[in-house]
Amino acid sequence: MILVLRLLHILSGAFWYGSIMFNARFLLPSLGAVGPGAGAVVGQLNQRGLPQALMGAGIVNVASGVWLMFLVSGGAMGDWMRSPMGRTLAAGGTFAILDRLLHNSHVLDIRGRSYGLRDLEQAVTRPAPSPRRTLNASGPPLPAAASGLAL
Repeated sequence: MILVLRLLHILSGAFWYGSIMFNARFLLPSLGAVGPGAGAVVGQLNQRGLPQALMGAGIVNVASGVWLMFLVSGGAMGDWMRSPMGRTLAAGGTFAILDRLLHNSHVLDIRGRSYGLRDLEQAVTRPAPSPRRTLNASGPPLPAAASGLAL
């Protein structure tokens, strides 16, 4: 069982890491240099399932790694995590899990006023709404059209 988990962990990790490095070092800069024509290439990569393959490899890698850690520790995760090997593997696993959770996050360079601040400024500077008329006897009389609807 450990041999199968190690094989899954190594192969999925090699595919995952190699694909990410290829994308970051070669593919993305090349697509950026091509310009708008790169959309067709990205569309083909999506159609062929590259994002799903990378996500699947990441999940297999993390799951097999956690399972291996449990088996190697003999179920005593607390004691094993105090060892240098346990700490090192736990740190690597933590980074892998964070990568899977944050893989679609993007840093946006926003210039100018944000929509939230713009909406807040408009709400603050907008004149107050006019008071609503009520149907109680103490309020001012309603227009004729409204009083016909109230009956």
